[in-house]
Amino acid sequence: MIPLSVPSLKGNELKYVTECIETEWVSSAGPFVTRFERDVARYLEIPSAVACINGTAALHTALLLTGVGPEDEVVVPTLTFIAPVNAVRYVGAHPVFMDCDDWLNLDAEKLAEFLARECEPGDRGLVNRASGRRVAAVLVVHVFGHPARLAPLLGLARQFRLPLIEDATEALGSTYEGWDGARRYAGTLGDVGCLSFNGNKLVTTGGGGMLLTRDAAVAERARYLTTQAKDDGERFVHHEVGYNYRLTNVQAAIGCAQLERVEEFIRIKRENFAAYRRCLADVPGLRLIEEPPGTRSNYWHYTLVVDEDRYGQSADTLRRRLAERAIETRPIWELNHRQRPYRDCHAYRIEKAVRYHARSVNLPCSVGLDPELVPEVARVIRERA
Repeated sequence: MIPLSVPSLKGNELKYVTECIETEWVSSAGPFVTRFERDVARYLEIPSAVACINGTAALHTALLLTGVGPEDEVVVPTLTFIAPVNAVRYVGAHPVFMDCDDWLNLDAEKLAEFLARECEPGDRGLVNRASGRRVAAVLVVHVFGHPARLAPLLGLARQFRLPLIEDATEALGSTYEGWDGARRYAGTLGDVGCLSFNGNKLVTTGGGGMLLTRDAAVAERARYLTTQAKDDGERFVHHEVGYNYRLTNVQAAIGCAQLERVEEFIRIKRENFAAYRRCLADVPGLRLIEEPPGTRSNYWHYTLVVDEDRYGQSADTLRRRLAERAIETRPIWELNHRQRPYRDCHAYRIEKAVRYHARSVNLPCSVGLDPELVPEVARVIRERA
């Protein structure tokens, strides 16, 4: 079997975890938690990073930090893993689903239309005319590691006075190259950013997440909320509802070792993507989604778009044929406006996402993928082209 995506744990992971066990610092306190936060913040060139137990916990906390509450609305992409949409419901708010662009990220032009045409100023802020609810935030996802078009999205957020939350859970190390003359990392430009270190992510801790902010007060508030809102640690006094969302020292130890190799991982991901592109460049009806102009993607996943009429097979048929040859692939997620819990939510002009959902296949992309296997996968793809 050629797997879709598995981690590489060949650095200092065992050494650092052994240190945790030998010193008996294995829970949510310990030196590796602080070190991991510091290392992530230094790598991303941002003042503060707050470790969380997973990416979803970071997203939930980000929504709380930006003031989203019950009966508010949050604009989210329909084409994304369901985690950020569920986090919106955790705070009692409602998602408003937005279409994708040709990089599978939230469509900035349609967002502009929605905010200008479907919303109006109200006593509490911007109001969705159709629902009467306050639009409280925009949550953008950097899908499969490709940076979203943040310049227009940030402009809209400023224009309409909306917090912008970056779900960079798939985009650690992805950057904007040359925007305003500086390199900037995905997850560091919005009001709050979120990372994930799940087992299939570029850098893994087995589970785990991180909240990113340039505001020291926001970081302090995040630490407070994610450690059970503890006001007096000795007497266990709590003035607010908090959450048990802190990362463990063992997980952080794995993360520290993984982060030491992050640029190596990105280089491998990019080289393997380039190899797929070379091997499939002349096949009619196939297109790999490449990084947006002016960005460096970490290429977390490689997405192949299949034009059935020109290629001669549907994306689903291709996936079944690859599975028969022990090559694991994956369709992209079910669109969230079609998921059962969210079918009654507002979905604004969803068009491209429907087409990409039907035509896309994610190819094997592990950091440890043998480069010689890329032509083998491509050969199977080409066989009936």
